[in-house]
Amino acid sequence: MNKQVQLNKIKEDFILSQKVLSAIGDETRQSILLVLMGTDCETGMRVGEITNQTHLSRPAVSHHLKILREAGIILMRKEGTKNFYYINVRTELGLLKTLVGDIEKFMDDFYR
Repeated sequence: MNKQVQLNKIKEDFILSQKVLSAIGDETRQSILLVLMGTDCETGMRVGEITNQTHLSRPAVSHHLKILREAGIILMRKEGTKNFYYINVRTELGLLKTLVGDIEKFMDDFYR
């Protein structure tokens, strides 16, 4: 694959990854993700539990959870009136793996 084709592929990877990069680039959302990673994926956590562990306000947690959900990084499960949030194991974070892999290949091919 020539240099320009690889650069175009990396550009496409960046475009596809923008929502995920934006979502995980925020320190507050990173702390929420770390809290969610510490729980059972099938059980998940409620907003109040996340609030207690992150020391953020309930509205702040809800706002950041919405962004993480829209980026496909977390999912929500309803049980009656209760919402449980958990990491999406088939997450859009895989886009980042592709992006990094393509950048590594480009660097290997043209700079070594």
